[in-house]
Amino acid sequence: MNLPNKLTLFRIILVPLIVFIRIFPYAYFNIPVMQLQFGWVSLSLLNLICLFIFLLAAITDYFDGMIARKHNLITTFGKFADPIADKLLVNTMFILFASDNIIPVVPVILMILRDTIVDGIRMIASKNGVVVAAGYLGKIKTVAQMVAIVLILLNNLPFELYKIAMSDFALWFATFVSIASGVSYFIQMKEFIFESK
Repeated sequence: MNLPNKLTLFRIILVPLIVFIRIFPYAYFNIPVMQLQFGWVSLSLLNLICLFIFLLAAITDYFDGMIARKHNLITTFGKFADPIADKLLVNTMFILFASDNIIPVVPVILMILRDTIVDGIRMIASKNGVVVAAGYLGKIKTVAQMVAIVLILLNNLPFELYKIAMSDFALWFATFVSIASGVSYFIQMKEFIFESK
């Protein structure tokens, strides 16, 4: 297994680690969780740990693609596992936030629904020998989702100190771009989707 694929697997392994850190019953085992105070905004040490792991995963996402392209190490496994690792990481974070009532569930449902539909479109395209490359909107969507996740993990700091709901804006912007990119994929592949034969 080459280095890019190892980085992809490492990113996948980080997902259950974040889940464990977020859902572990610290109070049940009388384990105190340190809270850092920034003005009137409290920030859990757990959030910072999850932020570190999330950023580590995001960095591996950048480097596995760069190394694979630079050294011609693109493999079938990489093409299969890399987008799965990305969606596992991002969607898991949003599901955890929604389950803790930190964010509304509607944008999470919309983004996961979009990913499911796009995956279906990619399967149809693949059967017709067409490779659907990640479009410009898809790349903006990924960046927007990651920015939203970082801001949510930081409890909207530093913007919260100025009463600016930047994390909410980032979340809904990511949702909008996600839907827009899904529509773009649909339009691009509609001739195969509605093929009657």
